[in-house]
Amino acid sequence: MHPCVYILASRRNGTLYIGLTSNLVRRVQQHREKLIPGFTTKYDVTRLVYFEPFETLEVARLREKRLKGWRRAWKIALIEERNPDWHDLWYGLVSGDGAEHGPG
Repeated sequence: MHPCVYILASRRNGTLYIGLTSNLVRRVQQHREKLIPGFTTKYDVTRLVYFEPFETLEVARLREKRLKGWRRAWKIALIEERNPDWHDLWYGLVSGDGAEHGPG
């Protein structure tokens, strides 16, 4: 698996969280099961709404830093460009069918 930058949301247009991981499935599962104390647990931010794979961790880290500096409206536009209905992309990841999204 490639390093990924990902965005989680509490709901459509809700609280957003941007993270970086080398194992997207494992990391999102940790967020969903609230195994990571902190922001995402406190604000119930568990819906995977966007992710980008990268060839190297260094490039992913730069992208994460840039996205964290973006205005909220730009982040929402980025999500809606690929996932206009804010589907939880988790279902496509774990089903292994390559689906872009599962049940909303």
